[in-house]
Amino acid sequence: MLRFIAISGTTGVAENHYVYEYTPEGASAPTDMIVVDAGVGFPDAEMYGVDLVIPDFSYVLKNQKILRGVFITHGHEDHLGGLPFLYKDLQTRIPIYATKLVAGFIQDKFEDYKKDVEVKIIDPEHDTITAGPFKVQAFRVSHSVPDSIAFVLDTPEGKFFHVSDFKFDWTPVDGRPFDVRRAVMLAGSGVTAMCSDCLGSTTPGYTESEIAIEKRVKNIVTDAVGRVYFTTISSNISRMQQALNAAEATGRKVAFIGRSVDKKAQIAQSLGYLTYPSGVVVSAKDAEKLPRASVMYVISGCYGQVGSALYRLALGEHQFLKIEKDDLVVFSADPAPPGSKQNVDSVVDTFLEKEIDVHYYDMQEDLHVSGHGTMEDIKLLMSLIAPKYYIPLGGTVRHMKAYSRIAQSLRVDEKCVFDLKEGESIVFRGETGIRGKTEDVKSVLVDGLGIGDVGNIVLRDRQVLAKEGVAIVILQVDKKQGKLVDVPDIISRGFVFSKVNQKFLNEAAERLVTELNRGRIDRSIARNKTIDFLERYFYDSLKRRPMVMPVVVEV
Repeated sequence: MLRFIAISGTTGVAENHYVYEYTPEGASAPTDMIVVDAGVGFPDAEMYGVDLVIPDFSYVLKNQKILRGVFITHGHEDHLGGLPFLYKDLQTRIPIYATKLVAGFIQDKFEDYKKDVEVKIIDPEHDTITAGPFKVQAFRVSHSVPDSIAFVLDTPEGKFFHVSDFKFDWTPVDGRPFDVRRAVMLAGSGVTAMCSDCLGSTTPGYTESEIAIEKRVKNIVTDAVGRVYFTTISSNISRMQQALNAAEATGRKVAFIGRSVDKKAQIAQSLGYLTYPSGVVVSAKDAEKLPRASVMYVISGCYGQVGSALYRLALGEHQFLKIEKDDLVVFSADPAPPGSKQNVDSVVDTFLEKEIDVHYYDMQEDLHVSGHGTMEDIKLLMSLIAPKYYIPLGGTVRHMKAYSRIAQSLRVDEKCVFDLKEGESIVFRGETGIRGKTEDVKSVLVDGLGIGDVGNIVLRDRQVLAKEGVAIVILQVDKKQGKLVDVPDIISRGFVFSKVNQKFLNEAAERLVTELNRGRIDRSIARNKTIDFLERYFYDSLKRRPMVMPVVVEV
């Protein structure tokens, strides 16, 4: 018996984490298990103080004695970002399998956590990995990050395809398109089930090629008269390559700003996934000495993350960069993660208020191309692989329903498409798949101060929130002046006893005034900076982290 368990990643887009476990005939319990992906999710706007949401690893940890390997499909955080949290509690040395670029990202991530792990590099053209009864092969797929793959699992109960984020891009930036030949060859002997990406199932047509972006970026950079600040997801090496190509074509030098962008660019360049002539990339210090019209900064913070390099640049708080009126900001990313749009909108508005030219998602300039296949891509994949059963991944309920309709349009029986919620499973015996036991799982909230551009990582499970308490901060902001009207009131509940510690709260309020009055603020900036400053101040002072809840009143 083979059981597929969707621990998470079927209804919330991120937190991708899936389990395949095998129970031999006559055995009373599973004997072997592999995991595909271990990603993080992103907090909703109302999740104050929460930086990450991770899958519930308790089922895997409970059964870690039968875990044979962890297989990673590609280099995005929602597929590999949870690995340090999983491996923190693993008692045995379980290998991680990934392609060369993804392995580089993983090893760098574990260096931050000072954890030694075994990462094995997969050659998707040739390798077969034996993990207990599982024989695992791979093939290349197109996505927005290079070196992405899908897995094919040969098991005693049939063959299973796990095709995570994908699209059909025949002209990708890295020159390695979806390996249709190998996919069809591996599917040739018949496929029991396919788990595949459904996020684009509500969008008609095929997803546009990444190559279309480069000309648009080059045209924008050509017309720029000052510095260009280009921001994208730090793992989007293809987009960085296009920015570098545009810079080289227009005679600009490139500097990487922000730890996440800089580190991933270094890794990609060292492994041959990011290429450019000598002298195109310079240090940030050297870039400062060049004429403004000769510089492009590839800068982190495309989701408007508080404390990111782009966020600090917008507020005029970056340690050495200062944006000027003739400069240009290019967003080559959509604010897709839950809760991110409000932050990005605030950053964009701050730039626009300073009369900076900003090219961003609402301008319909097509500066971002999805990494996910749309309706016709999904139809093509279904037709090529032709499994008996279909399991949609990586979307929401509406995406799963649309995926099912696509399958039915290809004359697949509705009963052969399984929409799974977190913890639900499918049991396969030979040619038959039926719903199995549901595991009790939950999303785990994590507060990691400094995740992203900051190296010191502090983790905390927000389930201990009851012990930490809450600090409610009442702020009055003069909307016209962009300044605080008065010293904020800090109300403590379950954090410190106000009557005894009023002096401490008053001091915290005075320090917050100094922090907020360094530049112009609005409702969003006041809220974000209050959370960021007071969380650090309370921890430095008392080694406690209450939930900070700003209430901003504009007058």
